[in-house]
Amino acid sequence: MTTDIGVPATGYAPVHGLRMYYEIYGEGRPLLLLHGGLLTVQLCFGAILPALATRHRVIAVELQGHGRTADSEREMSIANLAEDVVGLLDHLGIEQTDLYGFSLGGLTALQAAMRHPERVRRLVAASMHFRPDGFYQEIRDPEAYPTSERMPTATDFNSMREEYQRVAPDPDHFEAFAAKTSNMVGAFTGWSDDELRAVAVPTLVMLGDTDFVRIEHAAEMFSLIPHAQLAVLPGATHMDLTRRADLVLPVVESFLGEGDPG
Repeated sequence: MTTDIGVPATGYAPVHGLRMYYEIYGEGRPLLLLHGGLLTVQLCFGAILPALATRHRVIAVELQGHGRTADSEREMSIANLAEDVVGLLDHLGIEQTDLYGFSLGGLTALQAAMRHPERVRRLVAASMHFRPDGFYQEIRDPEAYPTSERMPTATDFNSMREEYQRVAPDPDHFEAFAAKTSNMVGAFTGWSDDELRAVAVPTLVMLGDTDFVRIEHAAEMFSLIPHAQLAVLPGATHMDLTRRADLVLPVVESFLGEGDPG
């Protein structure tokens, strides 16, 4: 169910009471993209998706409450989002895929890889923490936002709101949805060291040098996951981990291509 790179095949998967929106581009081995909080497919991955689709069958989704996927009364949790991803794979008949998860999508992707390692070939875990102490302190201090070099800009936040209002089934739900998403991430208790040591999927831990996530925290995550690599992208903020094609694509494609013939 693929089509030309510039014109995606789109659909809605009935998954755990949701109508989960997805887009499919290109041909090749599957690569599932999982966006960050408050983002849509295009806001998150628009800068790198066309290049990825020249080598992969790219499936890009919008998680519960995001974009074209309506929110529901169901609890929004990392565990539920991960099971939605596996449900989408079942719906599309995909037995195994590479995963590229950014921020909230990274948490979701790692949870899916932990619970269903047979469904994930390789995992790119971009700009994500594995314990609450993984963020720099300023990320948890709203008073620091106006001067922070790590936070999305006011323009970024306006784009999130405007895109939601343009495509969401309930355009007036943005503030409630944003609070729900923020509360979910705030309630995230993390994973233990032993849980990370049990991750069986080759994993690229990737972040920017001016990211939400502390570099030493990412290095700890890298040291715990058995088959991990670590990439710290220079001159890159949190939002650059899907925007800076010049930095992101060479690292991601090299990692995803490992083990290929030739």
